[in-house]
Amino acid sequence: MTKKLSIVIPCYNEKNTIEKILTKIEEVDLGEFEKEIIIVDDFSTDGTRDILRALENRYNILYNKENRGKGYSLRRGFEIASGNFVIVQDADLEYNPQNYKDLLQEADKRGARVVYGSRERNTENKKHSGFSFYLGALFVTKLTNVLFGSRLTDQPTCYKMFDRQLLNSIDLKEERFGFCSEVTAKVLLKGEKIYEVPIDYYPRNKKEGKKIKWRDGVRAAYVLIKNTKIASFFRRLFKRKVL
Repeated sequence: MTKKLSIVIPCYNEKNTIEKILTKIEEVDLGEFEKEIIIVDDFSTDGTRDILRALENRYNILYNKENRGKGYSLRRGFEIASGNFVIVQDADLEYNPQNYKDLLQEADKRGARVVYGSRERNTENKKHSGFSFYLGALFVTKLTNVLFGSRLTDQPTCYKMFDRQLLNSIDLKEERFGFCSEVTAKVLLKGEKIYEVPIDYYPRNKKEGKKIKWRDGVRAAYVLIKNTKIASFFRRLFKRKVL
């Protein structure tokens, strides 16, 4: 029986890389898994949409009516995904689609429903987008482990792969980059173990199109704290008192 990996690509102003990353994805041989490629354009204004319109006969492409953010775009993509597993793929060239096979093999080996690609577990990755990006990723990863008792090495990684039925059971609300913290927290609250495999990483900087900002790191920490069990307890308690 043929299996399927749904690859959801949120895209915003990536005219220089979108076709290149699609070519790289097409080159990946996943064996028994076929690929379902879903692109969600987040109201690009740099000509990306013109490129995507020419590719509509090859891929599932959705267009946001306004710029809403990565989290919103991913939710739209998840809604139409039909694969056994769903993976997040950025529209730039920082990540290597050949690593899909490593995540799928780990899922098969462990019977895992969630597998993350860890940049930190690959000792050949020597570069970062910048020192502040590195510290931010380290901080939210450590905070995740403290709050949820996990042992992750790279929480904000792009490569997050989920069993589709599990993903569909999670109520996601974050619009921007807070998606990473939200989905991680809610997966862990469900008692799911997140497995990690080493992946390649070719970072770019702000001048090259890196979009995440310092306030996204603050939001990521807030989202983690907001989704802890104790925070949920106090919210329920407060609602009862108000009522």
